[in-house]
Amino acid sequence: MLKVKDTLRSTVNLTFDGRVIKAYHGANAQERFDQEVRVLRHLEDHGCHFVPRLLEADPVRLRIVTTNCGQRVDHLDAQRCAEIFQELEKYGVRHDDADIRNVTYRNSDGRFCIIDFEFSTCSGSPRRSRRR
Repeated sequence: MLKVKDTLRSTVNLTFDGRVIKAYHGANAQERFDQEVRVLRHLEDHGCHFVPRLLEADPVRLRIVTTNCGQRVDHLDAQRCAEIFQELEKYGVRHDDADIRNVTYRNSDGRFCIIDFEFSTCSGSPRRSRRR
């Protein structure tokens, strides 16, 4: 396993088979865990294809396992970054930490993706119909 993030709020590891394991700790860990799980489930229910898929959620250990959305992005035009996060709002979610550190690039389809939803807000009302 490769540790990719270790902060006061969370630890993120990447497994050799490509899954992402995020453990929450520190202030409001339970609330942040609950919010990220809620938002990821909402996005999956509404067909959002440029975010991680939630594979497991363990409320006892405050840990989630998701799919990998590619590599972190080092450089991205501010306007393009804003457009990516605006696209997320079409699914009824505001990221509330719209920063390049939460953008990845998925080589398999050439798509910018968004990660890290623990501070996001979810209106529950996407502004467009579900894609199939």
